[in-house]
Amino acid sequence: MTETSQATSTSLTGRVVIVTGAGKGIGRAVSLQLASRGARVLVNNRRHPGELDEQTSAATVVAMIRAQGGQAQANHDDALNPDAGVRMVEQALNTWGRLDMVYANAAVAQQAAFHTLSLNELRTIIDSGVVSTLSLLHAAWPLFRAQGYGRALVSSSSAGRFGNHGLSAYAASKGAIEALMRSLALEGGKHGIHCNALSPYAHSQITADHLPAAWVDVLAPDALACAAVWLLSPECALNGQVLVAGGGRYARSWPVETPSVAGSDMDQVWSQLLDLQGQTHVDSVTAFRRFMADGGH
Repeated sequence: MTETSQATSTSLTGRVVIVTGAGKGIGRAVSLQLASRGARVLVNNRRHPGELDEQTSAATVVAMIRAQGGQAQANHDDALNPDAGVRMVEQALNTWGRLDMVYANAAVAQQAAFHTLSLNELRTIIDSGVVSTLSLLHAAWPLFRAQGYGRALVSSSSAGRFGNHGLSAYAASKGAIEALMRSLALEGGKHGIHCNALSPYAHSQITADHLPAAWVDVLAPDALACAAVWLLSPECALNGQVLVAGGGRYARSWPVETPSVAGSDMDQVWSQLLDLQGQTHVDSVTAFRRFMADGGH
């Protein structure tokens, strides 16, 4: 997929989408792209203390969309609040009478080693990703099922698949979100609901302190916004997939498990496993059955 092929041909005229964490960075870039394709966008970003409505980042994005002839409304709920998803869905329905797509993009960064953070701090980081995603998807899901159609996109991360120093809680939240996405893809597929994950490499508030200056322009959020538009579009047939995107380049990521081997000497068993190629499974039951079948059961 090139930056222009799928995204530029995708019309979302009349469709309604909710984007959380949309005031800056990736969320803002995706909201602007969605609006440019005709989507009506509910732009969510929490209000900071002392801000008036018109001073918020969400209001700024709404103004940008309207200046380009699009339709948008601001939502200032804190996505960490478990009730925020319900309020966002209600606002979208009250404003436009429908909801077709949701992009759960809100998160809180972590830049500290595991032992330096309190349990409450770790839980806040995890909840900011998991609860905000869970809240939005749970609120939209009954509507999607009832209408027999929906597109859900979540923000994943390579940290959630591979981990990294100083990102323990953040990685845990992203790993949980990918697992949630795969389960919802299996549940939603027969109801016309597709759920996928976008794993971005982009310059944002979360990555700003880690990216070398030479990569800032290359990894502009605009460079991956077309991928999100495609994943949310009715033409996209993907379901339960992770698309890695950044700087105009793309990769696919999925969990793998080697065939099983039998043995009592664990050093020898591990040595055998290192020589085996991984394989993917459509669900956990299939993974278990294959695991047992490898041993001739």
